[in-house]
Amino acid sequence: MAPPPQKPRQQPSIARALSHDPASVDVARKFTEHILDTWGIGDRVDDVLLCVSELATNAVLHGAPEATGILVRLRISDHLLRAEVHDSSPALPEQRYPDDDSDTGRGLLLVSACADGWGVDRYADHKVVWAEFKIDAPVAMTVIAC
Repeated sequence: MAPPPQKPRQQPSIARALSHDPASVDVARKFTEHILDTWGIGDRVDDVLLCVSELATNAVLHGAPEATGILVRLRISDHLLRAEVHDSSPALPEQRYPDDDSDTGRGLLLVSACADGWGVDRYADHKVVWAEFKIDAPVAMTVIAC
């Protein structure tokens, strides 16, 4: 008799609340880099950091003006890493196609190019914009103190 199928190992998610301030983008990037290093993830780091930076920038720039902050959450399950940015704006992100002279509007194009998938989950009081990345090796279960 074959053994029952195993469920994917789920690394507990880890999150960091940040202020609704442009300086939080750098903090989100450093937080993400630290967690990836702690989890032993060495592949796709540049892609993940770029996407977290872009998603955090969008949350700060386009989030609700009265927002008190944003939340960055990282989740891992076997060979898939998910980076999420939560904000309290009901407005959904729009992928733009800026001309060559435009200084802005490329964030979601970069996320589309670097991530294996991205999307938005909408809730009553907030939204979550996420990007997913296939990674080479599963992550060992560890507890991370932050």
